[in-house]
Amino acid sequence: MYLTSIKHLVKEEQYRKTKSIVEKFGEPGGTGELLQKKLLEKSDNTHNWVYDYWLDDMYLNQRLALPVNSNPAMVFPKQDFRDHKDSLRFAAHLITGVLEYKERIDTRELPVDFSRGQLAGTPLCMKQYYRLFNTYRLPGLKRDTLIIHETGSTEQEHIIVACKNQFFVLDLVVKEKKLKEMDILTQLEKIVKMAENSEERQPPFGLLTSDGRTEWAQARDVLIKDSVNRESLAVIQKCLCVVCLDDPSGMEVGDTSRALLMLHGGGHEKMGANRWYDKPMQFVVGEDGVCGTVCEHSPFEGIVLVACTEYLMKFMTGSPSKMGRATSVSELPTPRRLLWKTTPHIQGLLKASAERLQRLVRDLDMDVHKFEVYGKEFIKKQKMSPDAYIQVALQLAFYRCNGRLVSTYESASIRRFHEGRVDNIRSATPEALAFVKAMTDQKTSNSDSEKMKRLWDAINAQTNSTIAAITGMGIDNHLLGLREISQEIHMEVPEIFTDETYVASNQFILSTSQVPTTVEMFCCYGPVVPNGYGCCYNPQADHLLFSMTSFHGSTETSSAVFIKALDEGLVEMRDLCRKRNKPQSNTAAASKAVEKSQGAGSNL
Repeated sequence: MYLTSIKHLVKEEQYRKTKSIVEKFGEPGGTGELLQKKLLEKSDNTHNWVYDYWLDDMYLNQRLALPVNSNPAMVFPKQDFRDHKDSLRFAAHLITGVLEYKERIDTRELPVDFSRGQLAGTPLCMKQYYRLFNTYRLPGLKRDTLIIHETGSTEQEHIIVACKNQFFVLDLVVKEKKLKEMDILTQLEKIVKMAENSEERQPPFGLLTSDGRTEWAQARDVLIKDSVNRESLAVIQKCLCVVCLDDPSGMEVGDTSRALLMLHGGGHEKMGANRWYDKPMQFVVGEDGVCGTVCEHSPFEGIVLVACTEYLMKFMTGSPSKMGRATSVSELPTPRRLLWKTTPHIQGLLKASAERLQRLVRDLDMDVHKFEVYGKEFIKKQKMSPDAYIQVALQLAFYRCNGRLVSTYESASIRRFHEGRVDNIRSATPEALAFVKAMTDQKTSNSDSEKMKRLWDAINAQTNSTIAAITGMGIDNHLLGLREISQEIHMEVPEIFTDETYVASNQFILSTSQVPTTVEMFCCYGPVVPNGYGCCYNPQADHLLFSMTSFHGSTETSSAVFIKALDEGLVEMRDLCRKRNKPQSNTAAASKAVEKSQGAGSNL
């Protein structure tokens, strides 16, 4: 499967070399068999043999800064606040919804998710939900640590409120009573007033969390030498979530600008320091109506984020604010501002972090685009999987822009397994290449029926790859397990994993994910390599929403150019489908096409 996935993406000479290495690795009594035996032994003694390997490889070992590179964002509909107090009412209502959802998690009231589409009805692992609010990503010099607090811990009875780059502790339980929504609003108003006091203003320490992970770990080692800093860091680490009260950004408020403000806050000159990027759930409430969630991605996948945020959006619109004070705690204590001890050295670290964040902000090329010619209903009428169809369209767009296909990542949920996270659907299939060539080759005139046949071949290949990945038969996690267990037994890294083909095949120039929503909001994230694209898409009945990102620093990419090619390809594919009905022989395969939403979803 590995050789099939890369043969058409590399030169013939390179492929021959890789094929020889792979065959040697897999020969009877060879290295592959030994490592497979060790992996089977590991699987007998663990709930999920790949989970720790995957978590380290995907997140904890990565050294890039969290904003853009790792943390996805969910962008809420723009709110029309009448005034500043209105935005605080929204924040108080949102916090109330968060506490209600958290209580459902703690009391195990969340209904079990079941897969949809292919193999519908399979129960899915719920463990990721229990890590929404009780985890924290601690920076390390070489590897980060995911800290997991005990669910329902009394240490976790506060949230952190960020306002004007200051951080405040909002206790949710006072004198053994939970705060009511009116009390939360009162506390938020106090926090805003305290933040406006310039005499007590602290340096913008949230900037440090926006830096590279090793740089932040080094800075943190300096900070914790002082007990004041140590205490502030400990309080943040144990909070339920962070609520960021943002000033107006001054930017024209459209989908793209709102997405940028969620991903990186606009840098230190805007809201980039009014964040604490290590905390998995940060809720942003902007005075100008720009709202959403920024997530540290290591504890959970996109579908869990969607479930949580959709619950909150429905709570916000369907549950009236409860502003009565009947049972409120009298004389609420003043929220506590977190204090920091600084030195000229620490000031220098803050300045360096600010500059690096600003470079990242300037480099990000983002285009949030609504394709309104048709949506997933048209695709379904063709008896095709909307997700497979969109993946083929992405391959067509990339080929149009670059004249080649590249290693592509589409995440596939493997929550059918205990502690399952994701595996990879390698969407740049040989069949996709045959289709995009048929659509673009000017020298040979392919008939519409030939193009249609190749489109069906590509969609069926994508569907089969998806089924393999979601049922635990993908190749990426398996290869990762073999590679990592070779290190555990102190073996020299097998040549299959140092081969240039394997290295290149894991550089995902096109990183994609379907994150469908049932309420008006969308997800976005950055590219995973400097010369790559990040593409998060949200298929709706009558339109398709794409969040496309790349870096200005690469001469090989342009988000606007890609979107233009994608638009053209989607229209051409529609015209092709209208001209020709699908071949009869594909009916069976089409009926099995994966309508990927929750269980079979490619959810980040």
